[in-house]
Amino acid sequence: MARVRKRHQQLELPKADKNGQKRGGKRDNAGRKPTGKRAGSPHKRRPEVNPEHPQHVVLRVVKAVGWLRSGKAHRAIRRALANVLDYTVRFRIVHYSLQHNHLHLMCEADDKAALADGLKSFQISAAKHLNRELTPKGARRRRGQVFEDRYHVEAITSVAQTKRTLNYVLNNWRKHRRDRTTVGLFDGRIDPYSSGVWYFDWKERTLPYFTFPPGCEQHLTSNPQSWLLNTGYKLGPPLSVYEVPGPHA
Repeated sequence: MARVRKRHQQLELPKADKNGQKRGGKRDNAGRKPTGKRAGSPHKRRPEVNPEHPQHVVLRVVKAVGWLRSGKAHRAIRRALANVLDYTVRFRIVHYSLQHNHLHLMCEADDKAALADGLKSFQISAAKHLNRELTPKGARRRRGQVFEDRYHVEAITSVAQTKRTLNYVLNNWRKHRRDRTTVGLFDGRIDPYSSGVWYFDWKERTLPYFTFPPGCEQHLTSNPQSWLLNTGYKLGPPLSVYEVPGPHA
């Protein structure tokens, strides 16, 4: 007698689990949640990038990374800057400063994709070098997350905003009162954990452009291409090394 082959039928998945909760599909508050004590910017679509508008970016590190204003951490960040400098011409880091648990970057990008790719490349390189530098000698190299989930970015669209942001990035150590505990360059006037020594338009700078303090390391940031960071910021009074930034750029 011939065996009757069982016909398989497609089963419908339940629309809700035993607790009445629906699974799958688009819904409010779905997706991976930001991580870290300060989870950065909310998960929303990034705005388009105008190549004429510099971008102020803030990157925060996780608590386990520790203090960034140290020789080892600064060396790691400088190596990452060097990698990005050789990586692409569509993304440029023009200025930076390191604070205790975050970095300020003034960037230029040709478009939104260039900004995202450039920052991703920088973060990957910085994470690799920070993990290497911050691992105690003889210990197993640290691995894992370095930067918090999301970064903050703000477009700079005017001359006034450009000058405020330059002050905020390069003089940020004064805002956090790090100038009281850190030996600065040029008689304590410029943050050594920043690109301030390569900013040539300080009000108090009287030495020639090619004169730098002893031990000053190689310039590892890009030359600006936008009008605002090339020429526009020079309009009006020059920036002072003694100026303390306000709460916002």
